[in-house]
Amino acid sequence: MICRMKFIVSSSLLLKQLQAISGVLSTNNTLPILDNFLFELSDSEIHISASDLETTMTSRINVDMAEGEGKVAIPAKILLETLKTFADIPVTFDIDEDNFGITLTAGEGKYRLAGQNGDEYPQVPALENASTVSIESDILYQAISKTIFAASTDDLRPVMAGIYCEFSDEGTIFVATDAHKLVRYRRTDVKAEETASMILPKKPLNQLRQILLHDEEAVRIEYNETNARFTFKNIIMTCRLIEGKYPNYSAVIPAKNPNKMTVDRQPFLNAIRRVSIFSNKTTYQVKFKVAGTELILSAEDLDYSNEAQERLTCHYEGEDLEIGFNSKFLAEMLNNLTTDQVLLEMSEPNRAGLISPVESENKEEEILMLVMPVMLGA
Repeated sequence: MICRMKFIVSSSLLLKQLQAISGVLSTNNTLPILDNFLFELSDSEIHISASDLETTMTSRINVDMAEGEGKVAIPAKILLETLKTFADIPVTFDIDEDNFGITLTAGEGKYRLAGQNGDEYPQVPALENASTVSIESDILYQAISKTIFAASTDDLRPVMAGIYCEFSDEGTIFVATDAHKLVRYRRTDVKAEETASMILPKKPLNQLRQILLHDEEAVRIEYNETNARFTFKNIIMTCRLIEGKYPNYSAVIPAKNPNKMTVDRQPFLNAIRRVSIFSNKTTYQVKFKVAGTELILSAEDLDYSNEAQERLTCHYEGEDLEIGFNSKFLAEMLNNLTTDQVLLEMSEPNRAGLISPVESENKEEEILMLVMPVMLGA
C-alpha cells in the first residue's frame, strides 16, 4: 500500500528526463512491469527509473508541488506519447492509493491510466566493495564513440559484444573488437589507484553516450566484479557487467610494421567509399597497391562486371606492397578519426594493418585501430 501521491511538474522538463532514460526500456520484457517507468516521490523530488533488468537508469527532478510520498509504476509508452502532445505546461499527477490509478490534469484536459504497485518494480542492485574513478564526460564520450562501433554483434561470443575497460595508475584503456577489426583507446590523464578491468555492455554505453554529448562535467564510475554505476548530473545508470575473460587483444597487434603510409584522411575516406561501390558485396574488398608516393585503390565485382580504380598521393616508407582490406571496416575507422592525416602501418598481405591519427591535438590520448586483411583473390 502506498501513501497518497500528488505532484505538479513541467511537462517539457518531465518529457526531457523520460526521453533521456527511455532508451533502456525493452520491447520484449520478461516482466510486464518493466513496460513502466517507476516514479518515486519524496519531499519535493521525483526519482524516475527505467529498467530492462540488466540496466537501470534513474533521473532525479524537482517538482513544483508535492503531497505525500510513495512509488507507482506508470505505463511508459502512453505517458511519453501524451507528454509529446503538450506545450510546456504544468501537469498534475494524482495517484489513487487503493488501485494505483493515475489521473493527469493538464490545461483543460484530464486523462486517466492504470498504474501498478511500485513495490513490485525490480530493485537496483547495491554495489558492495565498490571502487571509484572519475572521468570527465567529454573524455568518456570520446572513449565510447571511438570504440563501440568495433564491438562484436555476435551473441555467441558475449565477451566481445561489449567494451573492455581497464583502469590503472598509468591510465585507462578502452578496447573493442569483433575479431575482424579492433580499436584501442588509451588515456594517460585518467588514472585509478587500483588496477581493475571490466567488460561493459553496448546498450547502456550507447544510452550514456547520448546524455554525455557536449558536456564537461565529471562522471563518477563505481564498480565491483558484477556491476557498474555511472553518476552524471541528475542521472544514475547501473548496469550488469559482461561475465568472462576478454581475449588477449595485445597478442594480435603486430609489433613490427616496416611499411608505413601517411595519407590525407578525408580524400582517402572518400576514395574508399567511391571505389567500394564497385566491390564484391560479400567481401567488400578494396585492394591497395602502394609504391613510392602513389597509392592505387581498386575494387571489382566479377559477378556483375563492375570495377573501379583511383589514384591518391601519399607518403610511403617501405617495400612495394599489394594488400586487400574490407572497405566497410576501413571507412568506419577513418570516419571515427578527426585528424587531417592518418598513418597506416603494414607488414605483409596476410597480416593486420594498423591505423592511427597523425599529430593528434591531445597528447593524453592515444588511438590505435587494427583491421584484418581480406586475402587477395578472395
